[in-house]
Amino acid sequence: MLLRRLTFAAALLAGSALSAQANVFRWTNDGDVNSMDPYTRQETFLLAFGSNFYEPLVRRDHEGKVEAALAERWGQPQPTIWRFHLRRGVRFSDGTPFTADDVVFSVQRARAPGSNVQGVLASVKEVRKIDDHTVDFETTVPNPILLQEITNWGMFSRAWAERNNATRPADLTTREENFATRNAMGTGPFILVSREPDRRTVVAPNPNWWDRPVHNITRAELNIISNDATRVAALLSGEMDFVYTVPPQDVDRISRSPGVRIIQGPELRTIYLDMDQMRPQLLKSDVQGKNPFQDVRVRRAMQLAIDTSAIQRSVMRGQSRPTNLIYGPGVNGFREEDDQRPRVDLNEARRLLTEAGYPNGFGVTLDCPNDRYVNDEAICTAVVAMLARINIRVTLNAQTRARFFAEINAPRYNTSFYLLGWTPATSDAHNALFNLAGTRDGTRGIFNNGGYSNPRLDELISRIAVETNQATRQGLITEAGKVIQNDVGYIPLHQQQIVWAVRQGWNVVQTADNYIQLRFVRYGQ
Repeated sequence: MLLRRLTFAAALLAGSALSAQANVFRWTNDGDVNSMDPYTRQETFLLAFGSNFYEPLVRRDHEGKVEAALAERWGQPQPTIWRFHLRRGVRFSDGTPFTADDVVFSVQRARAPGSNVQGVLASVKEVRKIDDHTVDFETTVPNPILLQEITNWGMFSRAWAERNNATRPADLTTREENFATRNAMGTGPFILVSREPDRRTVVAPNPNWWDRPVHNITRAELNIISNDATRVAALLSGEMDFVYTVPPQDVDRISRSPGVRIIQGPELRTIYLDMDQMRPQLLKSDVQGKNPFQDVRVRRAMQLAIDTSAIQRSVMRGQSRPTNLIYGPGVNGFREEDDQRPRVDLNEARRLLTEAGYPNGFGVTLDCPNDRYVNDEAICTAVVAMLARINIRVTLNAQTRARFFAEINAPRYNTSFYLLGWTPATSDAHNALFNLAGTRDGTRGIFNNGGYSNPRLDELISRIAVETNQATRQGLITEAGKVIQNDVGYIPLHQQQIVWAVRQGWNVVQTADNYIQLRFVRYGQ
């Protein structure tokens, strides 16, 4: 009888331990978050992870709709004034009250050297504190989409930043660091427990969060496993509960495995190629004294040589949608009839190169990440082979996201030819047009790494920003897309699918912006 009781007690203890462990969410990705500071890089994975600690004035719910966050309500007393009434009783995780002073400071910090999020506030002329819980944003012109633009911009504590000498973001392009690079402190649902770059980052629930938790996790561990096979094996063995980046070649295998499931849906992100069209001579090419990418015939020849259907079929295993626009389905302003891509035509591509003065082609380096997008290095390898067919000799430079972004993004733009992806944070075409294709002026075109410029497009972008008539606005967006297509300002490739994998028992919310938000993660029902 005693043995039976001891056995039963042991079983209860084991069950309790298993239950406790069940709420530890162990997840993995192929690459790490480059910084705990969400102002340092306009990158989905970094911004998503930062949202565990830093919260915006308004946020998106599980359906992608804008809702109140640190601002409980807002209005427009004038067409160019947005007044935000801040939520009372909110405290940062160190106990400091959240006030209008922190909002004003966050604006200053977002505009400071080293920040990569200036574009969020591009239309904002001035931010004024009215009282401790009221702040006015004055825009240069009426901006009907300001709320959508600020949903990923988290608030910083002025006192914490000043105390730790982190009043401006560290410049990742120079490998600079400050206290906010490896530490985090916000109003959000989680607090940072430990940080081991490129290995493991651990977070725990913020016990004093102002909102009612949807999640029920007691701890979350992000583990970096760069090897695809090892990452999938960790899921199937039960070592990991969730895989953020699932290799296309393993989707079927995971789908057939017991105890795990695939979560798949379309992503707003567009993967594209871009070329340096600004410098008189390319940094990474064998062409001396001129820049072949300044000739639209060269850019069009490259477009005609790149077979996006073959990339979809062979590299992406069908998990992509070929495109000829820098924004895709699900983005406001996208129309299927605007997205027409010319067919592959190698003879015409060679004719255009010869006409442009390059009958024997030329050499150039393609900069590419190898741990950021789905099969990114494999896509670049395919592009190298496709361009070789028209005698454009491409040297592939594939590297980790940390090195890649530090090289190609502002302020260095140290690239001649590169692959990148962009998700419109506002779910609106203006975001992609403004950030990627507008002429660089310090706020507009910050991620226009190739320096493409067209005055007519700039005019259209400015009009799209303020137009409230939806039919008129759609016409402007359609024209802007055609301008870029006619110029071959970019070579869009595809919109990739979001493919996650999770163990049974765990519930996660997948949204089209590819944000994994721990505040929505639950174990059980």
